[in-house]
Amino acid sequence: MDGAEDAQEPVVDSGKARERSVTRLTDPRALRAYAHPVRMRLMGLLRTEGPLTATRAADLLGESSGTCSFHLRQLAKYGLVEEAEGGTGREKPWRATTTSTAWDTTGDRTPEMAAAASLLSTVVAEQYFEQLARWLEASPGEPAEWQRAAMLGDRLLYVTPAELEELRDRMREMLDEYVERDLRPELRPADARLISWLNIAFPNDFGKP
Repeated sequence: MDGAEDAQEPVVDSGKARERSVTRLTDPRALRAYAHPVRMRLMGLLRTEGPLTATRAADLLGESSGTCSFHLRQLAKYGLVEEAEGGTGREKPWRATTTSTAWDTTGDRTPEMAAAASLLSTVVAEQYFEQLARWLEASPGEPAEWQRAAMLGDRLLYVTPAELEELRDRMREMLDEYVERDLRPELRPADARLISWLNIAFPNDFGKP
């Protein structure tokens, strides 16, 4: 997934994030098509590494070039990627059309859309925690400063829906200060690394009387 952002919430159009662009998935077929681990990893690569051929993407993901070529074509079908200039066949580079993907978890409230949104959200959550598990496994061998800087914890809060939305938007505005580094590698400090920042908040009292 996307060291890049796959957000279900609206993207803040602040001055500091003018270059962010979003593909909004509104078709249940598009949501189901995106709900595939290889496709999500491909999107993450294209958003962090720039245009890639199917062959290069396959090398980075440990997949075959045929598999990556197939999944790139499926992503293109729903407007998530497009062919970039240069090359032919599997040596033609592909690029992400936007910097993030969004979808409405409530959708249009039809059973088909609700099922597709639930499937995609579940696959995204699984991808998040696979990334976390890989970090926890690798972290003992990582530099001490990165072990100290990394975070794992939670807070239990009593808030209203409006307050939770406000917290989400305030956090987004803080993170937006660093978004331009995604788009312009020359702005990244020499010791900067790609990190995953997970945005997760949800009611924790469901099912209680």
